[in-house]
Amino acid sequence: MEQKEMAKTRLIIYVLMAYGLTCLMGILMWYGSTKGYDLTVFPTAQMMYPAAGVIIGLFLAHKGEKILPAGFFITVLATTGVLIVLALLSVFLPVNDLNIAGMTMSVYNLISQYILIIGSIVALVFLAVAGNEKRAAAGLTRQNWKSAVLIVLAFVGIYIVRTVVSVAVQGVSDGSGMQYVKEWAAMFKNPMMWLNIAALPINYFFVFIAFFGEEYGWRYYLQPVLQKRFGLRAGVIILGVVWGLWHIPDDLFYYTQTSGIQMIFAQQITCISLGIFFAYAYMKTQNIWVPVCLHYLNNNLIPIISGTFSADVLENQTVSWKDLPVALVLNGLCFGFFLLADVFKKKEVQEEE
Repeated sequence: MEQKEMAKTRLIIYVLMAYGLTCLMGILMWYGSTKGYDLTVFPTAQMMYPAAGVIIGLFLAHKGEKILPAGFFITVLATTGVLIVLALLSVFLPVNDLNIAGMTMSVYNLISQYILIIGSIVALVFLAVAGNEKRAAAGLTRQNWKSAVLIVLAFVGIYIVRTVVSVAVQGVSDGSGMQYVKEWAAMFKNPMMWLNIAALPINYFFVFIAFFGEEYGWRYYLQPVLQKRFGLRAGVIILGVVWGLWHIPDDLFYYTQTSGIQMIFAQQITCISLGIFFAYAYMKTQNIWVPVCLHYLNNNLIPIISGTFSADVLENQTVSWKDLPVALVLNGLCFGFFLLADVFKKKEVQEEE
């Protein structure tokens, strides 16, 4: 009974952190959007909430025990707290933007990038010195790397194929033939393209904490909970839905200003399909760092493939209704079919401790 009560308490803490805090900050995002403030820090901070909820629950469950990587966890919580403060300051104490090398950037956004870098480096150090036992107790072991590498490479390949097909379909629908594909292929002649590709594995170690912030909550904690309750396949689909709903404040006030409803539906397609592949990767390897890496690649390949080489490409997008069926089919074929993989045919799922 005590174990069940603790599991219930941990779930409540997780929901309050991942969803309650997101809703509260979403109200501030709405306020900031009405004032025209830069809201870039909000999505960054929001990525940290799921892991913060899991970590607080773990500390409570193991109170007085020294079996967790406390230094690593405290670093994640501290980084989350600082990002929340920066997000609050961006709407309550806005300052003029900076102009750096011809690019306009919010002061708070710039500070948040340094916070992510510092947090990631410090977290890596604490994780390295924590020892195998503490890493294992927190589900942070690095294992099955052969399978992990193959899955990451497969994801990159599928991602590129999906992009090529997507731009080709858009070119046909717009009546411009293969123009989009040719323009996209021409980008590979740009040295900046290759420089950014080469920098991807290096940059990961300087910003990984944000992607850990999401995946430790979604894949490590909530996925087993939902799979145990609803089954391996249904649990993952439900997780994709709730993951997509969690993005609503970003969908309405950051990713787009003109097509919020369409963006919400597009987010559902993305989160359900990617959630299936991320779940497959985690179940196949039992290595949380694999979905963390996949999440990082998914977000950071977008600026490269778009040719902008800037995360600004994610902001103020326009999504039309006619884009959704194409996205549904492509994502379903590319990632959704992994729901048929052998790992989803097992009859039992074991929740994290």
